[in-house]
Amino acid sequence: MKKLFKLLLHLFLYTFLLLAAVLTYNTLTADSKQIRTATVEKNILPDSILTTLSAGIRLPTVSAGAIDSAAFRDLDTLLQTSFPLVHDTLEREVINDFSYIYKWYGRNPRLKPVLLLAHTDVVPVESSSKNQWSVAPFSGKIQDGDLWGRGTLDDKLNVFGLLQAAENLLARGYEPERSVFFAFGHDEETGGDKGATAIAEKFVKEGLEFEYISDEGSVILEKALDGLDMPLAMIGVTEKGYTTLTLTALLPEGGHSSMPPAETAVGILAKAVVSLQENPFPMKIDGATRSFFDYIAPEVSFPQNVLFNNLWLTEGLIAGQLGKDATAAAILRTTTAPTMLRGGIKDNILPTRASAKVNFRILPGETTETVAARVREVINDKRVVVEAGDPLFSNDPPPLSPTESFGFQVMQKTIGQVFPETVVAPSLVIAATDARHYTALSENIYRFTPLQITRTDLKTIHGIDEKISTKGYKDLVRFFEVLLRNSLR
Repeated sequence: MKKLFKLLLHLFLYTFLLLAAVLTYNTLTADSKQIRTATVEKNILPDSILTTLSAGIRLPTVSAGAIDSAAFRDLDTLLQTSFPLVHDTLEREVINDFSYIYKWYGRNPRLKPVLLLAHTDVVPVESSSKNQWSVAPFSGKIQDGDLWGRGTLDDKLNVFGLLQAAENLLARGYEPERSVFFAFGHDEETGGDKGATAIAEKFVKEGLEFEYISDEGSVILEKALDGLDMPLAMIGVTEKGYTTLTLTALLPEGGHSSMPPAETAVGILAKAVVSLQENPFPMKIDGATRSFFDYIAPEVSFPQNVLFNNLWLTEGLIAGQLGKDATAAAILRTTTAPTMLRGGIKDNILPTRASAKVNFRILPGETTETVAARVREVINDKRVVVEAGDPLFSNDPPPLSPTESFGFQVMQKTIGQVFPETVVAPSLVIAATDARHYTALSENIYRFTPLQITRTDLKTIHGIDEKISTKGYKDLVRFFEVLLRNSLR
């Protein structure tokens, strides 16, 4: 018996030592995927560019069903007057009244053009939250180093930043070798049907193919991860899909609330919603998320470097820890969010029908159909009808774009030049962007907003006190200038 115990002890020790050796080897031999490049000298940008963006923020180009056409027309006038060289030099085309294409032709037509996207519309401000803003949401006020207002982070900063960068280059006599197109949709916040979809269809009919496409997306986040001291620049290589399912509980009869049956339509519906929340989709580390860890693993300190460099062993542990944080969990699973409930016409009448809308942001590898199938399986109640979402607002996750492409590498290089001491990694964008409409036009589609912000700033996107630092906006314009020079030669 002692010999057996001794043998098992030795076996355990040998196994432990071998495991420790493998973990150490994988950690120490992990190659950095960062591009080392010289920092470019910061050109001095005048405060007048802030005034221009401020004027754009003051225009309430809200898309939420019907739009205020006057605000969009005023924005059109502002763009033309603020960027005269762009409008004198680039070919401009208007799509469905308020979306725009700009074509800056290069000297070499054999090079595939680059397409840079943004959108001019913003989400509305809830009337109940207006008094919670530190400044009026459409004031465009510049105060204490910040420019305030709806659209400063989503997404007028990119519209104005791109045009400002092009204007600056044109003022210096820059002539690109490669053509670049800008495409600005006006209804991204309501699905992009009249803007991005129409523009993409036009490009397809023209037989265009782009070297790479860039849109809004992930940012440069400070204090992004434990073990990573430097800001983390995340380039979105794909995004989640989107669908909203309608759950409807149906009963053959209602009645008076004084004589309730054992189960009511409202109760059945509530049980279904609770079942979905108590049975979330499984977490996975694959695709864009696995590439994310591959890029950051060599850059983090102990013990995170051991964990991230050995996902074959630690994946479950990492997923469990990240799953405790709502933001982190969103990159690991298809999320389930009940957002609307409806049922009954009076407080003393039992309704025969009660419905809920549940929004899902779909992880790559799953589809709108597999999500609906799993929802029906989890609810497991024939009295609850699960209906597919509006096709305009439902889409599967787009394909994963490569990190070996010219587009990803030129963006990574530019980040290093403009934002030194920054770690770059591919990422999964958890929100929807216009980029999803352009998948037929390039295999290389990236989602990145060149802005360094904090977690607190992230919460203001679509929220209260949305703002951008004046320094951050100037760095964004500098980034686009360098990106254009790097891409168009």
